[in-house]
Amino acid sequence: MTQQGDSPEFFAQGERVGVLTAQPLDRLLDYRAPEGGCFLGAFVEVPLGPRKVVGVVWGPGAGDFDAAKLRSVIRVLDLAPMRAEMRSFLERAAQYTLTPMSMMLRLATRAPGLADPPSMRKVLRRGAGEPDRMTDARAKVLDVMDEYEGAAFTASELSGLAGVTSSVIKGLVKQGAIREEEAPRDLPFPPLDPELPGKTLSEDQAAAAAALEAGVNGGRYGTTLLKGVTGSGKTEVYLEAVAACLRKGRQALVLLPEIALTAEFLKRVEARFGAVPAEWHSGVTMTERRRVWRMVGQGAAQLVIGARSSLYLPFRDLGLIIVDEEHDTSYKQEEGVLYNARDLAVWRASLCQAQVVLASATPSLETWANAEAGKYQRLDLTSRFGESVLPEMRAIDMRSEELLPSTWISPTLKHAMKLRLERGEQSLLFLNRRGFAPVTICRACGTQVACDNCDARMVEHRFMKRLMCHQCGETKPVPTECPSCKVEGKMAPVGPGIERLGEEAAALFPEARIAVLSSDLFGSARALKQRIEEIAAGEADIILGTQLVAKGHNFPLLTLVGVIDADLGLQGSDLRAAERTFQLMRQVAGRAGRAERRGEALMQSFQPEHPVIRAILSGDEESFWRAEAEQRQAAGVPPYGRMAGIILSGTDLAQVFDLGGALARNDGPLRQVGAQLFGPAPAPIARVRGRHRVRLLVKADKGVPLQDAITRWTAPFKLRGDLRLNVDIDPQNFL
Repeated sequence: MTQQGDSPEFFAQGERVGVLTAQPLDRLLDYRAPEGGCFLGAFVEVPLGPRKVVGVVWGPGAGDFDAAKLRSVIRVLDLAPMRAEMRSFLERAAQYTLTPMSMMLRLATRAPGLADPPSMRKVLRRGAGEPDRMTDARAKVLDVMDEYEGAAFTASELSGLAGVTSSVIKGLVKQGAIREEEAPRDLPFPPLDPELPGKTLSEDQAAAAAALEAGVNGGRYGTTLLKGVTGSGKTEVYLEAVAACLRKGRQALVLLPEIALTAEFLKRVEARFGAVPAEWHSGVTMTERRRVWRMVGQGAAQLVIGARSSLYLPFRDLGLIIVDEEHDTSYKQEEGVLYNARDLAVWRASLCQAQVVLASATPSLETWANAEAGKYQRLDLTSRFGESVLPEMRAIDMRSEELLPSTWISPTLKHAMKLRLERGEQSLLFLNRRGFAPVTICRACGTQVACDNCDARMVEHRFMKRLMCHQCGETKPVPTECPSCKVEGKMAPVGPGIERLGEEAAALFPEARIAVLSSDLFGSARALKQRIEEIAAGEADIILGTQLVAKGHNFPLLTLVGVIDADLGLQGSDLRAAERTFQLMRQVAGRAGRAERRGEALMQSFQPEHPVIRAILSGDEESFWRAEAEQRQAAGVPPYGRMAGIILSGTDLAQVFDLGGALARNDGPLRQVGAQLFGPAPAPIARVRGRHRVRLLVKADKGVPLQDAITRWTAPFKLRGDLRLNVDIDPQNFL
């Protein structure tokens, strides 16, 4: 689709232009340039059938459409044109991920009301008054406003979030509980001051900060791995790189893996630069998303803190991208456009001469290998910031522990927790399983309760009093009789989830204040962030958490981490199982002892002699990475080879397998480049939302043009009915 090399920068009125829209079409659409003409990259409104849609002028028209029938662009929108580097980025990402350009443009225009002209509008904020009579509906509205801490809402947005009618909101306005005011639709963000003093850095932190600043000041592309042990002050170091970027008048982007991390992080940014930056993630209002999108394009937002999708914002002059916790699997988008934000961040930076900082205590093997090969610079922080020191790590051999039936906290771990309670310190119990119990089984016939729409066992969530499928979200009541043999009173939960562990902890320590941190226990991201702040302030004695707690949280009173099942991630055939277990255990252990008190991490394991467990305990990370790299290299798998997952799905299992078989029999384009094809085979979770899933796996050498071969291989197959074929380049999981 690239036409930019020989495209004019301006199209006069009446000239043919090729417009890319976010509609599911596989080509540019020809239109005539409007009165006054339009620039390459201009955002325009065009007619498409009876509708008006937003598009981008992508180049000259193809000229293969009858000129007499050509319709005109309706108008050029009052938005900064899409820059050439952004158009190149979308094209390159589309080619790499084998994604239609219309879907890429949809990612780059995910803000409401882009076609609306700048204007004033009525917004609602929390007023000083209280309603004369509180109803459930009014309470819901005020709870939403309090939850968003002073944010402005449109009336429709507030009624939607609270689930009430507009009359409820009008009544609150009349009584002064909500105030109505006129405000510009989109305001610039307050300026950040890079000259404000940062924290005093240690010698190795200052050296790392100076190296990052030099890269930013050079004005050229470069990627740096900032590797530092947990609590080593990586954030303070890369904020100095942000300061250098702001001094040059360029924009910066910080990607975070978890929305719940933003509250604490925003406070640190505000303390460093004197103002709050822009936020972009699912936890901000749609009104704010529109403002951020527009201000980023105008250069009126200097710094954005965001989730992976913020990579597609229309930065005017992007000079620095930070990918914090770069190893985190949440940077991989697993639905729709399948991409890894870490990798695309490097690409985007290379196109706009920006620096990338990949920060982690436990980097991905891909990043570690690129640093070893000299493609990335590497900076190491080897000691913790301030007075804190790394926690002591030990394994608890569960084969020698005496546990009562249906209990999971060992006597050794219980004793360590008791000591912390006596000292007024916090303990954290980690179990990477949401819900109460992963399996509900009939003790009469052995039936396990499964989802009706997926080949997955349903997880009991006791706080909801329901079973839930973690694949499709379907729920059903906990049955009192077996759905198979119909026997009453024999249904039993099997195995621990985080909620069940909470019951056990409460029984062992009835006087303790217990907090459970799991993403499904909170109705909103802001409620989760508030709870994390309360825990950090000391409002809990024992914290129980899933993978969520491993992601960079700082609890000053936390001195003990207990891992309930350190062996859990070592099961299965995932090629990244060892790497992920190593990263997760090291990250979780790193939550302990981040202030002046020494921390301890205890890992319950039935196989403490396992090489991964021994590597975690020894702390010899480089030996672990080298051994893991040797195994991957010998097998020819990423990062030393290439892989692609082909996921076929449909409601008719025979049709899905027929398509898989036909693909396997006609794999000539793959064999031409030396690629191997495995499958078809049922996916590990073979049915999701009523759709049967079959997988094929393509494996190739590092330098093979895999995308081109896959395109030629799949092109002859026309999908009929509800058959779907998705390609996942560099798959991160194989479910």
